[in-house]
Amino acid sequence: MEPYIVKSIGGFYYVKTDEGIVECKPKGIFRKQRITPVAGDTVTLEREQGATVIASIGPRKNVFVRPPIANLDVLFIVASTVQPVPSTLVLDKLSAIAVDKDAEPVLVITKGDLASDENLASAYEKAGIACIRVDHETGAGLDKIRARIAGKLCAFCGNSGVGKSTLLNALSPELGRQTGDISQKLGRGRHTTREVEIFETLGGRIADTPGFASLDLERACYIPKENLEYAFPEFAPYLGKCRFTGCSHRTELGCAVRQALAEGKISPSRYESYCAIYDEVKDVKSWELKK
Repeated sequence: MEPYIVKSIGGFYYVKTDEGIVECKPKGIFRKQRITPVAGDTVTLEREQGATVIASIGPRKNVFVRPPIANLDVLFIVASTVQPVPSTLVLDKLSAIAVDKDAEPVLVITKGDLASDENLASAYEKAGIACIRVDHETGAGLDKIRARIAGKLCAFCGNSGVGKSTLLNALSPELGRQTGDISQKLGRGRHTTREVEIFETLGGRIADTPGFASLDLERACYIPKENLEYAFPEFAPYLGKCRFTGCSHRTELGCAVRQALAEGKISPSRYESYCAIYDEVKDVKSWELKK
């Protein structure tokens, strides 16, 4: 495998090579070009004035700014049936971001023994998004997740308290994840990690990504309204079949997406999320994001 950045702390980057981990800094040219290396970047290294430096960054499949990570293949979106009760809007935003960034979203449902997960699972399965139900008592679902990690760079996200740390411990105990008790007062878990760090395990790589909880569609994760329809895979069979070109799929007559919704082919909660996200981004100009 090409050398790649496993983490960065205080301006120093730690690069995994065939010889081990190398501590280095990027060349000054990156600052002039306003390019910031991030975990997951493939890089080339050179010696400069007696020190090892990052000389170049390989082509990126994708890059996230918050949290900073590049070349993500799979985004596991962890949702619990209770405590915290899942926000379908947050889950749908995260899956839309993954699709827009060319990463595969996979919904992982925990705590199915405490409340029914049927509605949540069926909405995503109808959307063509993989859904894995995990039972920590029996271990059901864990092998399906392990199979999707092999050969890929993956991250786990979801609101605090849904069981991400418990899940990672069950998948790969050697990672030594600390589980955080849910704060009853705040209704969310305590943060146990700070920096993005990539670990090699289960034949693939897992990125520990603090801050990948409830992303907003702004700046780092902004999806232009023209692209939003493509971030909902279940819309794909109906795109281009609406009566009007440039249909927003919200109020127009002859909309094929809304017809599919009426026929039960698209989940109402997913469609509501699409409309809510569209309203958030419809007036945003691309130049505003560069401020």
